Amino acid sequence: MIKTFGLTHISLAVRDPERSLKFYTDVFGVKEYFRDDASIQVIGPGGKEVLAFEYEPEHAGKQGGIRHFGFRLITPDDIDAAVTAVEAAGGKLLRRGEFSPGYPYAYVSDPDGYEIEIWYE
Repeated sequence: MIKTFGLTHISLAVRDPERSLKFYTDVFGVKEYFRDDASIQVIGPGGKEVLAFEYEPEHAGKQGGIRHFGFRLITPDDIDAAVTAVEAAGGKLLRRGEFSPGYPYAYVSDPDGYEIEIWYE
């Protein structure tokens, strides 16, 4: 077995990389670190994960084998603020609940329609 930091990179086909950058910056606090004519790449809030916004409008938001990806909360008390931030940034609440008492989750979508799980456990 090789040692890794875990899953640390995902690339999304998007209609507008600038719009995606704004959404993920406003909601999750990502920081831009690279861009070229076709993409913008950001470092996530954990400092090790990379999210790439690839300009591919014809593929944006289309589901494949990956159903969703997630951001784990540090405290369960932030679930309401997370949903509010998503909606304020142009995303949508899809569903929410608790895995068990005190372990909330919310499934939301970004402006391109990608499903994101925000949860605490």
